Amino acid sequence: MNKMKDYYATLGVQRDASQEEIKRAFRQLALKYHPDRNHGNKEAEEKFKEINEAYTCLSDPEKRSHYDRFGTAEGFPNHGGFGAGASFSTIFEDIFEDFFGGFTGRGTRPTKGADLRYNLTITLEEASSGVEKIIRIPKWQNCADCRGTGAEPGTSPTSCSTCRGTGQVRFQQGFFSVSKTCPKCQGTGVIITNPCKTCKGIGKVNVEKELSIKVPAGVDNNSRLRVTGEGDAGSHGGPPGDLYIIISLEEHSIFRREGTEIYCERPISFSKAVFGGEIEVPTLHGTHKIKIPPGTSSGTIFKLKGKGMPKLGSFHRGDQIVQVYIEVPKKLSERQKELLREFAKLSGEEVDGSKTFTGKIKDLFTS
Repeated sequence: MNKMKDYYATLGVQRDASQEEIKRAFRQLALKYHPDRNHGNKEAEEKFKEINEAYTCLSDPEKRSHYDRFGTAEGFPNHGGFGAGASFSTIFEDIFEDFFGGFTGRGTRPTKGADLRYNLTITLEEASSGVEKIIRIPKWQNCADCRGTGAEPGTSPTSCSTCRGTGQVRFQQGFFSVSKTCPKCQGTGVIITNPCKTCKGIGKVNVEKELSIKVPAGVDNNSRLRVTGEGDAGSHGGPPGDLYIIISLEEHSIFRREGTEIYCERPISFSKAVFGGEIEVPTLHGTHKIKIPPGTSSGTIFKLKGKGMPKLGSFHRGDQIVQVYIEVPKKLSERQKELLREFAKLSGEEVDGSKTFTGKIKDLFTS
């Protein structure tokens, strides 16, 4: 092999480099040494010729095989790759095409449809057990009559003569080739002379679709459910978008949720707090009985294991926290009042006109 023509060394790649690695190495070097970026620099110009020659050989499988066997690419015409006369704009354009899928207008690309959002409100009980909801969503759907082409059935769109079907028109600005949307076809690349009567040439129709949505147990506020392919229809053969269901929970009159824990308050009578007994407590799935020990104070907390919310995607359930408070009766009979006065006296409390605790504190600091 002629060491002066070591194409692999010229591009800075190994002999077993893939075509993608070779292409990537050439791009980097071409952008660096291209004459359009190095005006008057003879060294850069020579370097560019070397890397262009190396890439022209190694990017062609047949030439590369001949080179690997005989150390020369002679016998083959000098074409392929970007070519000896490649412009900087061509290299720049090719890079953008790979990264952005034809950004510079080499044909109209399939475009995915827009994603849609639907706000769904459910009850705490539904969130606890899971529920199936029927919803209706407005969306864009491909026209069934023209099959999304926008042209009247029996006819076809024609290629735009201005942009030649690319959807883009190109003009030169310095050493950059700049593209913009074709003003004649509005970037579609086609002209519809006989628009579909159903969709008016759009290729899509607005419909209201009914969907059955399964909400799993354990969802919380702002939980997001994704329904693949139920967004707006795509363009130019692109796939449809997705539908995202955003969950909101109704405020409950009894329960308060914190993660998988459920909290509630339960009033008990004074006599129940003193003597103890059994009470029924509401849960998300019916009632549950708990025992109140004698002498229970207001604010005492009881825990019901496994009576809370399920963890999303799990069989685990949190607990329900029940806080009891003593309910003071607003209306008492004379007999009840008499008994309470007697109880207060026996307890050493002063009632019926006696100075309050606050009054006694005032006396303490004013005497």
